[in-house]
Amino acid sequence: MELTALIIITAVVLLMCVFSDRLSGKIGVPALLIFIGIGMFFGTDGLLKIPFENYSFSAYVCEAALIVIMFTGGFSVKWETAKPVMVKACLMSTLGVVVTAGVTALFCYFVLHFSAAESFLMGAVISSTDAASVFSVLRSKKLNLKNGLAPLLEVESGSNDPFSYMLTVIALALLDGSGTGFVLELVLAQLFFGVLFGAAVGIAMVFVVRHFKAATDGFECILFIAAALFAYGLPSVLGGNGYLSVYIAGIILGNADIPAKRETVVFLNGVTGLCQIAVFFLLGLLSTPSKFIESLLPAVLIFLCLTLISRPVASLIFCGRSPIKDRAFISLAGLRGASSIVFAIMAVVNGKATEHNIFNIVFCVCLLSMLVQGAILPAAAKKLGLIDEGADVLRTFNDYREESSITMMRMFIPDGHPWVGRKLSEVHFPTGSLAVMIKRGEENIIPRGGTEICARDSVILSVPPFEEDKGFKLREIHIKGGHPWLGRRIKELHLPDSLLIVLIKRGEQSIIPEGATEIRGGDIVVVTDTFEEGKKVDETQGFSLQK
Repeated sequence: MELTALIIITAVVLLMCVFSDRLSGKIGVPALLIFIGIGMFFGTDGLLKIPFENYSFSAYVCEAALIVIMFTGGFSVKWETAKPVMVKACLMSTLGVVVTAGVTALFCYFVLHFSAAESFLMGAVISSTDAASVFSVLRSKKLNLKNGLAPLLEVESGSNDPFSYMLTVIALALLDGSGTGFVLELVLAQLFFGVLFGAAVGIAMVFVVRHFKAATDGFECILFIAAALFAYGLPSVLGGNGYLSVYIAGIILGNADIPAKRETVVFLNGVTGLCQIAVFFLLGLLSTPSKFIESLLPAVLIFLCLTLISRPVASLIFCGRSPIKDRAFISLAGLRGASSIVFAIMAVVNGKATEHNIFNIVFCVCLLSMLVQGAILPAAAKKLGLIDEGADVLRTFNDYREESSITMMRMFIPDGHPWVGRKLSEVHFPTGSLAVMIKRGEENIIPRGGTEICARDSVILSVPPFEEDKGFKLREIHIKGGHPWLGRRIKELHLPDSLLIVLIKRGEQSIIPEGATEIRGGDIVVVTDTFEEGKKVDETQGFSLQK
């Protein structure tokens, strides 16, 4: 019964998170913050009062989820748009993290009177910005920013977690009493093995993905999860930075010319969404709001230090040549989130004795950051005049579907086709389409109006896409042995009014059907299918063969 109840609760949580994600844009609250709220609702101080204080389990789940989130973050980096700002972004995500951690540590030591070791641990844990929070604000609010700010924030927020993680590991080592020699060795191992295995796994998986075809559709996507796990696990065994390795492998794969990239993007987005729900819900469930009172004052002060001092100092040093408006926005866009809380959990799990409750303080800081900074960021962008109405923020991400604005179609011209022997200028192509190439054997011909079409040519057309709507869909019918259409000509089929054959895929050929076109085994027949809600036409029914 307990397992059944857990399964039902999990289903309820997932449904609540999915619906709240849709709701977040309307009420102006980041979806990730709502996920945490749902966790609190189920937690010790919530209405359901589920007792949960398993930090070790939470650490395992969150660290595993971060692997997928980091990999997808790297995969989403579009090198073409990120290249102009890559130097600034990398400086902010590496040395900028160190500066942020250092300034925050000094604030904790001199103002809040934390111990030196605890101050450094606090600065390290809270030093990175949260990619999920930053991406959520940029995308949901469609912040089309000027001066390359969107790719800069994308790369920086996606790549600074590894350095924050490294600083956290160093802080925990210092709390253990390790000397500077060990710390230096740890830093070198983290960087060297992280970069080495990230590049190696990324390059190797590009080769595998290009040359491997799974027997079952969709199984290729699982290769990317394997790549992320390898990229994390291999360097970690040798003391390397697994998160850095995962991010680098994601960048290499995301910017490589690999098959089925659109399907991969959809798959990774789905898995990453599930991971984000798991992380933020679990963090909310783990929290105890009734104990936040004692941590609220230091949390507010640290939040103000990060927003008004630490982050601006880092942006001033490493983005000093940028306009002051850009630096102001970069400073404000340093949202804290799940990764900082996960690193705080690591400190708790490692059993390091601290005078203050690191987890509660970091949790409150991240809540303040997502709630306050996330809410005012869109207004700040407009106030600073950084909105570019002619841009599209989604184009800064690799998972933006550039194919959505144009579709390429290949038309094979068989012997006897009416277009054979005619010039392109004499052929009436579908409205909105354009012949962009003719493939004639091994030759690729750039077409002109006077170009003559020959038998067995393949005419490559660019055509406007069609967005499927309610009541109309395109679907594929695979013709196998025993199918009633096998061996029949299209004119011999009396199809229902709701069904029309629009294309036949035969190997590498895309055949525009005619009445005399014979349907063969192995063909993929693309049909239109208009239907009423809840009904669908079965291709094996509703037609008769002409005698």
